[in-house]
Amino acid sequence: MARWPEPLSRAYAACESLAQSHYENFPVASRLLPPPMRPHVAAVYAFARVADDLADEGAVAPGVRQTQLHAWQRRLHEAVAAGHADAHAAGNELRTPAGRDDLLLLALGHSIRSLDLPVSLFDDLVSAFGQDTTTTRYDSWLAVLDYCRRSANPVGRLVLRIAGHRDEVLDRSSDALCTALQLTNFWQDFGRDWRAGRLYVPREVQDACGAIEADLSAGTITPAWARALDACVDRTQALFQEGRGVCDGVGGRLTLELRLTWLGARRILERVHAGKADLFHHRPTLGAADVPLLVWRAARWKHMAA
Repeated sequence: MARWPEPLSRAYAACESLAQSHYENFPVASRLLPPPMRPHVAAVYAFARVADDLADEGAVAPGVRQTQLHAWQRRLHEAVAAGHADAHAAGNELRTPAGRDDLLLLALGHSIRSLDLPVSLFDDLVSAFGQDTTTTRYDSWLAVLDYCRRSANPVGRLVLRIAGHRDEVLDRSSDALCTALQLTNFWQDFGRDWRAGRLYVPREVQDACGAIEADLSAGTITPAWARALDACVDRTQALFQEGRGVCDGVGGRLTLELRLTWLGARRILERVHAGKADLFHHRPTLGAADVPLLVWRAARWKHMAA
C-alpha cells in the first residue's frame, strides 16, 4: 500500500480487510491474483458487499432498502466526481474520509478513474441488488439470465478491465462463466433461498417437469423437482463450457485463478447434482478433501474433455 499516499493507502486496506472478513465460495482478491490487481478487485468487492448487505436487510421494508441502495449508488458517483475535482486541485490533495464507507468509496473512485472502469457496470450491480428486494420468482430463463447479466457479469468484466483486457470475445466468455457461477450459487442455496421466500428455478422449467411449489412445503425434493433441478444443472454446465475460453485467454497468474474458480464451481455443481435430494437440509460446499482433486484437474486442464 506504500505506493499510494494517505488516506488512499488506508482506503484500499479497508477494502481488503472487508474482502477477507467475508466467506465466499470463491476467493476474493486472492494471493493467486497478480499483486497490482488485488487492491482494485477488493475495492470492487467492497462496493458490491455493502450493496448486497443493504438489499438483504430483511427486517427493513423493500422501499427503504431501495432508497439506501440508490443513496449508495449516488455516493459512488459523487466519489468519482470528487476525485476528478481533487486531481485538478492545487497540490492534488485527497479529501480525508470520515468513516469506513467513505474509505471504501475513496478507494473505488480511485480505481475507476485510474483504470477507466465503466461506472455503468456498478449501476448494473445496484439494479440487480434492488431487484432482490422485490422479486422472489422468475417466469423464464430469459428473466433469470437478465438478472445474472446485472448481478454477476459486471464483476467479470471489471476484473478483465483491471487486468488490462478490453476484448469482446473475452467479455462474452466471461459473461458465460459469471452467469454459470451465479446459477451454481442459486442451486447450491436452493434450501436456504426457499426458507427465505425465494425460488430461482424458472417457472417454465417447473411447468415442463411437473414441479409445483406446494410440494416444497413438505421440505422434500419430489421426482418432479429432481427433474427440474437436473434441467437447471444441465443449463449451468453448458454455460461453464462457454466460459472456459476466458480462463485460457487472459494469461499469467489470472489464468490459474480463473481455472481454479471454474473447477471449484464445477465441483460444487457436481455435488448439487449428486445431492439434490437433500438440498433442503445440506448446502454443498468445497472442503479440504476437494483440494487434491482440484489441483489434479488444474494440472490436467489442457487434457480435460471440453
